[in-house]
Amino acid sequence: MVQSSHSTENVADKAVLVGVINQGQDEKQVEEYLDELAFLTETAGALPVKRFVQKLEKPNPKTFVGTGKINEISQYVEEHEINLLIFDDELSPSQLRNIEKIVNARVLDRTNLILDIFAQRAQTAHARVQVELAQYQYLLPRLTRMWTHLERQKGGIGMRGPGETEIETDRRIIRDKISRLKDQLLKIDQQMATQRKNRGEMVRVALVGYTNVGKSTIMNLISKSEVFAENKLFATLDTTVRKVVIGNLPFLLSDTVGFIRKLPHDLIESFKSTLDEVREADILLHVVDISHATFEEQIAVVKQTLYEIDPTDKPTFIIFNKVDAYSYIPKDVDDLTPKLQVNLTLDELKNSWMAKNNLPCIFISAKEKLNVEEFRKLIYDKVREIHAKRYPYNNFLYTDV
Repeated sequence: MVQSSHSTENVADKAVLVGVINQGQDEKQVEEYLDELAFLTETAGALPVKRFVQKLEKPNPKTFVGTGKINEISQYVEEHEINLLIFDDELSPSQLRNIEKIVNARVLDRTNLILDIFAQRAQTAHARVQVELAQYQYLLPRLTRMWTHLERQKGGIGMRGPGETEIETDRRIIRDKISRLKDQLLKIDQQMATQRKNRGEMVRVALVGYTNVGKSTIMNLISKSEVFAENKLFATLDTTVRKVVIGNLPFLLSDTVGFIRKLPHDLIESFKSTLDEVREADILLHVVDISHATFEEQIAVVKQTLYEIDPTDKPTFIIFNKVDAYSYIPKDVDDLTPKLQVNLTLDELKNSWMAKNNLPCIFISAKEKLNVEEFRKLIYDKVREIHAKRYPYNNFLYTDV
């Protein structure tokens, strides 16, 4: 729960979500996007109470949605005492200003919402500097709109700024802050790079995937450690690295920050050092939530983000997690339309093109500990393969698992 700007008590903000249907998208897809935006909103501590969707060839350059729609939204906000208006795309500074003139509520876009969640989740000094840098970079072009928020840092989604206590109007001050944060981040990055070098030449395995697919749960299961895990987006910001031994074969296992559709570019830039664990990994375990309705799209998002981080080709294996939560809708016998994902049983899905084209892959439930031994054996075999090439004279040490 977060503090409302209208009360001193801890009351959740009420939020209205806004999306557009444009070329290449249908209503179902946009609804799925808004489902994710609703989850982001709940993770930030607000309550999504209404959605507005408009079909447009392209967003309105002045108010994102059309004039009639923004007036309809404004009327709803006024009648239902809504605190927040959240758009599922990044708004330009002029769009933000124009919308705020019409709607009597705080206006956020998807980027600002994600930055706010990261600000809540940042636990270590490293993560806090990374988030603060991304916030200032987001803030700079929107200075005239947002700067007055910084005089009242008393909570509220979109108002967890970098912590200023007075109005500063000089853009040079912000640029100086960005410069200092970059210098600070560079020093931390150098320290972390030294730590990575000190780990020696052990094989490195990194868990990657969309946010909230169960990476931290898998980390806890395999490494027998206690990494924070919960059913919220971006539960993990800082990369956690653990030494793991399977059989008598040691390797390093890292749990990285989850990816998401439209992940803000400034965040990717700020979190480059955190993502170095991905770049330097010998093996990537791409964890997928098989119970999610759009997991195929999530796979594509992760693959694209991984390519942006590190375009080099390295062994990557699909780990379909949450098989215990997978459900399907039996298809009507008389229905002649092709089967969709929701009409496939788990066995049918395992034998589908996805399983065949992404081999080796494996289907597990980290929560229920289903198929864990096969999963451990997959990791062991792949680590052993790399270890044998790196240390050809130590082959006698291996034991089967």
